[in-house]
Amino acid sequence: MSPQSTESVMSRFVEFINTADEDLAREVVAPDAEFHAPSHPEPLRGPEGYLELIAMMRAGFPDVRWTLEETVTEGDTVAARFTMRGTHQGEFFGIPASGRTISVQAMNFYYLAGGKIIKERGQPDLLGVLQQIGAVPAP
Repeated sequence: MSPQSTESVMSRFVEFINTADEDLAREVVAPDAEFHAPSHPEPLRGPEGYLELIAMMRAGFPDVRWTLEETVTEGDTVAARFTMRGTHQGEFFGIPASGRTISVQAMNFYYLAGGKIIKERGQPDLLGVLQQIGAVPAP
């Protein structure tokens, strides 16, 4: 993929995760895509799997927003650093709503083919989230 195509896919992907738009999901996520997330022991699959991740985040943080801060691209692989912000207004990993706001980083790797994401390995700062919502003592 050209650098412009990769940039376009990532831009549409950010729009998708911030809106949970099912049409955008199908546009940027391959039907058999594989998503490795620390919240799930087995990979999630396809647009539906990614929508499941977003629904989990929105249940705890209805106003969650991801900002793509930087990317490094090599061929069809993209390393991306995001900032995730939101307000803890619902249960998250069994922790009742605290009303606290969060701002944490995530480092993800995306693998692209045919103009779509075919795989993601995500590493969000879950410890930072849990500290900021008061579930784990901050240092």
